[in-house]
Amino acid sequence: MTTSSQVSLLGRRAVLALGLTVLLSACGFHLRGSNGSFMLPFATMYIGLPDTSPLAIGLKRYIRAIGSTEVVDTRDGADAVLEVLGDPERNRTKTILSLNKNGRVQEYQLGYSINFRVVDKAGNQLLAPTTISLVRPITFDESQVLAKETEEAALYRDMRNDLVQQIMRRLAAIKPVLPAMSVAPVTPVAPAAPQQ
Repeated sequence: MTTSSQVSLLGRRAVLALGLTVLLSACGFHLRGSNGSFMLPFATMYIGLPDTSPLAIGLKRYIRAIGSTEVVDTRDGADAVLEVLGDPERNRTKTILSLNKNGRVQEYQLGYSINFRVVDKAGNQLLAPTTISLVRPITFDESQVLAKETEEAALYRDMRNDLVQQIMRRLAAIKPVLPAMSVAPVTPVAPAAPQQ
């Protein structure tokens, strides 16, 4: 291939890349959550998961990246507490979805779910117990066990990221309970006596 044809090929690739960038920006493409739709209505928040939980790490990272809410280490004083009622790491499932003609597993279904609620510092329930369940199919091949284990781990990671996004959407939609305002009792005024 000659130098001029290489330059021409590189020029065409650059124009194509630029064109794709313009098209994506023109159609309103944004990364998930980059439009600010996940702003949380709390100044501080406590995540009721172990610090080593991959889901907790993902949630905390996402909340800190937003910047409007501080993740605190204790429930005391947190404006909102995410209470986990069903640990997602224990709720991971792998069930047989289909068998081949020899009766061997051909496809599995992976599941990942969480059950949680959100309360404020006074114990008011801001979000009723909510369950988010995700499933993904995965084919199985005995001759590619290591590759399939890697694919399975990637699917669980993808579901965990999806859980973070869905939890964030639900948190962003919460309307905090406003404290009741005390109103002084109204004293009835006696009607004025008619003048004579």
